[in-house]
Amino acid sequence: MTGEALRLEGVTRRFGSTPVLRGVDLTVRMGERRALIGPNGAGKSTLFNVVGGALRPGSGRVLLAGRDVTGERSHELARMGLGRSFQTTRIFASLTVFDNLRCAALCGRSGRQDRLPGLGRLFTLLSAWSRSPDIEECAQRALEALELNHVAFALAGTLDYGTQRRLDLGIALASGAHTLLLDEPTAGMNREEAAHAVALLREVSADKTLVLIEHDLDAVFALADRVSVLVAGRVIATGTPAEIRADEAVRAAYLGATPMRDRR
Repeated sequence: MTGEALRLEGVTRRFGSTPVLRGVDLTVRMGERRALIGPNGAGKSTLFNVVGGALRPGSGRVLLAGRDVTGERSHELARMGLGRSFQTTRIFASLTVFDNLRCAALCGRSGRQDRLPGLGRLFTLLSAWSRSPDIEECAQRALEALELNHVAFALAGTLDYGTQRRLDLGIALASGAHTLLLDEPTAGMNREEAAHAVALLREVSADKTLVLIEHDLDAVFALADRVSVLVAGRVIATGTPAEIRADEAVRAAYLGATPMRDRR
């Protein structure tokens, strides 16, 4: 894959008189796995909310696959190929795992997320429209990719936390997104669960662009091709994991004077 999946040009955002993003420039190539790290309060979640359409930037531009999407709403961005998973899961707890994936596949193809007011309406449309081979096949692929076959017909709300996180990622995959924003995909997992999640992410993102916020540096260095460091609303460094480990500005601003190591 060639070209740019995502480009940010001079993106700013304030809350009242407080500047949170101070002119963020960022370019992510198609097929790249990019991690965004930084201390609490650096503006990472705000940046994701701007990119994902939940917030409008104060100034600057957001381009998705070369198209200016600044200020577009989340459901429109989803239709254009931007998928997102959140720090807290966003699933339909009273539907089965497979129906959650079918909903995502349906909405990704129908382009009518803005007209679906609630679970009842969504389930009605799902029952009426989603029995097409294309929808079923898409949901099945996501089910298999995230190793959820054994819980396909379990209610999503009955799953353990780690499995719900996998389902959340599966929903983004089933939507047909080419670019995925993942907010702390290993949050709340123990070391073994996190390592398994990283392996799955590497596999399922093989033909997609991945941008993730992550505090677990083991996960970051194991997964990311490149890492960008956000501090006080500005990107202060971008490079390979090895380059970021060795960057003096990163150590001073983000980790203090201690060299960056995998935490074991």
